[in-house]
Amino acid sequence: MKTGLLATAIALAVVCTGSAATDLGVLGPTYEIAEPHLLRMIEQRLGALERSGELARIEQEARARGTDAVRNPQPVAGVHPTQAARTFYFDPTFTLDRNIVGAQGELLFPAGTRKNPLEIVSLSKHLLFFDARDKRQVLRARELMTRHQGKVKPILTGGSYLDLMKSWRIPVYYDQQGVLTRRLGITQVPALVTQDGPRLRIDELEVPQ
Repeated sequence: MKTGLLATAIALAVVCTGSAATDLGVLGPTYEIAEPHLLRMIEQRLGALERSGELARIEQEARARGTDAVRNPQPVAGVHPTQAARTFYFDPTFTLDRNIVGAQGELLFPAGTRKNPLEIVSLSKHLLFFDARDKRQVLRARELMTRHQGKVKPILTGGSYLDLMKSWRIPVYYDQQGVLTRRLGITQVPALVTQDGPRLRIDELEVPQ
């Protein structure tokens, strides 16, 4: 009997608690939020910079840095003018580390497949890496392009490719972050990359004095 009354009392307590809230009063002193609104503070700060002309100066400097970064990309690290000419070869064969499947989930190439891209497509142009900041390398590059009758793709490791394109009136490329030179193992420039059967021949050439 006592157990039944206890259960009923608990049930009533739960119902009463869920249906009515008890005002406990103020437990301590309250204060208004004194922090300024973040967006309003930013707007005020930008307004002050604009009125003082500081914002225009910051924008102009940012544009100048952006233009300079485009005109003169960061030189490729670890590449220097040729000190001792050398010739070596690069095998582009790769091995798949995972299965390649089609749109319907069918297996196209299983993991472990080895393939050489040069067996499918040939190198259409020689690749010529050089630093346009070095006038000797620019002259050597021009000489090589003339010798190979324009079948050379110029790729810079330093200097302004935009200025060179304007001067030569042909596309000039840049080895962004040294991706190609690092992959091919090139450490000296000028370097000429040509196809030799299923391999790439790389000649790091002497720089004329």
